[in-house]
Amino acid sequence: MTDDLGHDEGLTEEDEQPLANLPEELVARIDAALLAETKNRFLKVVRIVDAVMGSIPNVPKDVPVVFYAQRIAHLVRSGQMESQGDLRRMGLSEVRLPASSKS
Repeated sequence: MTDDLGHDEGLTEEDEQPLANLPEELVARIDAALLAETKNRFLKVVRIVDAVMGSIPNVPKDVPVVFYAQRIAHLVRSGQMESQGDLRRMGLSEVRLPASSKS
């Protein structure tokens, strides 16, 4: 969950329940959509998440916003994105494609 300022309160057990059943293919499509929305210049994480949520067909409506933010954190850790700021706070962090990527 996040509060109005974009502070990540983490997933609750209730939030994690629908995520336990997400197929890997769906998670891969979410990651691809997040990467497609990311540019070579820094953009707020909240902006990217907002653009992607609801844009992917067949994603259950009960997938929480924090899941998308956690996928961005995963993409940063795997080197597919670069970040600045605190990724636990979507409104206060930014990401971009690595300098060697083109988009």
